[in-house]
Amino acid sequence: MDRSGDAAALGELIGRHLPGPGGLYRRLADAITALIGSDELPVGARLPAERPLAEALAISRSTVVAAYDELRARGLVESRRGSGTTVAASAGRGRSGADKRIPTGYGESLFHRITVDPGEVIAMTYAVDPGMPELARELEDLARTDLSVLLQGVGYHPRGLPELRERIADHFSASGLPTTADEIVVTSGAHQAIALATQMYLRTGATVVIEQPSWPGCFDLFGAAGGRVVGVPLDDAGIKPDLLAAALAEHQPAMLFVMPTFHNPTGRLMSANRRRQVAELAAQYGVVVVEDNAYSAWDPAGPEIPPPLAAFAPKKAEVFTIGSVSKAVWGGLRIGWIRAPKPLAERLARHKALADLGSPVIDQALTARLLPRLHEMTAARARLATVRRKLMGQLVTERLPEWRWDEPDGGSALWIRLPDTDARMFAQVALRHGVEVVAGRAMDPTGEHDDHLRVPFSYPAEVMSDAVDRLAGAWRELRRHGPAPGVPMI
Repeated sequence: MDRSGDAAALGELIGRHLPGPGGLYRRLADAITALIGSDELPVGARLPAERPLAEALAISRSTVVAAYDELRARGLVESRRGSGTTVAASAGRGRSGADKRIPTGYGESLFHRITVDPGEVIAMTYAVDPGMPELARELEDLARTDLSVLLQGVGYHPRGLPELRERIADHFSASGLPTTADEIVVTSGAHQAIALATQMYLRTGATVVIEQPSWPGCFDLFGAAGGRVVGVPLDDAGIKPDLLAAALAEHQPAMLFVMPTFHNPTGRLMSANRRRQVAELAAQYGVVVVEDNAYSAWDPAGPEIPPPLAAFAPKKAEVFTIGSVSKAVWGGLRIGWIRAPKPLAERLARHKALADLGSPVIDQALTARLLPRLHEMTAARARLATVRRKLMGQLVTERLPEWRWDEPDGGSALWIRLPDTDARMFAQVALRHGVEVVAGRAMDPTGEHDDHLRVPFSYPAEVMSDAVDRLAGAWRELRRHGPAPGVPMI
């Protein structure tokens, strides 16, 4: 994906390569060199003019000028009056197709650190925890007692291992949504579950209504399917029903995507009454609902979690309810599921079979063993998250008193508003202080949340303290020196 014409987007890619020793102009030249010849900066691509790139990176224009001079000296770019600076043809020599980087989108800023060595940068781009201790014990017991039986089967279960589907159905029924095993399709994580539903319902030009802001990955998934995204704002109880009704009437979407339980990134919990309103509106307008409840860890001392939105839906409504063990147990256990009316579950299973013939059987068998204790494990995760959330709140209040946020009901991050500041610009400064954060633009391309940051708190206390210290240093630098000339303050 050629990002060369967008200084802000290219600035985000370049900025991740800037931390380290040496002069800033040379590090900038090295960062651009790393991208030249890739999908982001192919041969012939025009680099942004010096001033817009300086503004995007919150650095001086003279630094960009010096970096471009260095790139010209290396023979990687060439400049012509009236044509700007472009990647030279000679820059592509000696680079293989394997040298290309992954295409990027709104969710890439969250997932970039998964694919590269973070070095000394504290990467607060995603929220993950180590695996639960129960996982190791059950895996060892499975290897001793059940593995030989599993190996005797064919290993292909597109709908999912029968025992696992039974236990997922029991899990839903216990949560207030009566479910049978034939309404369950097992997937490789919640991400694949959303992708399968997208394949079923989105066609080029179709509209998806989502909460605003929303999970960054959904923009990439829906966009790849040719969909158009329309956002509806939230209040304390969830997506606003009056604005949702207006959006459904105006856009006649193919799908409504919501995160009722601890919405990402705000951490809000949709109330039972609001779930009923949303389900009834979707049924009224004939819209398929995809509810992602992957963030379902519940602290017994916190608010009570209502049943899934599907429990409030009229009989003929089409609601897909998604869950996963990745947040509660371990991110490396890539097992998720979709609960849907039986005819839709059968269609989903066909899409799943085409995708990969079925999720890994051993992982499914392990998940089946863990499911009866999932509530217990999510409660343990949530209690730890509550302690960490309070600590992160204290650290930010003490060291960054100008920052503001609403206390989340759950989830794994603070959704923080920066006073009079473009969060993308601050993120560039923060990166040079050794901490990577995701700006609000990744979660709301409309620009309504450009002054927000998502700051996860799923880290040990010492890491969070160090990260907030670095963020505070970056904030002092930005407030002391201000933005680079021409950078707008929102």
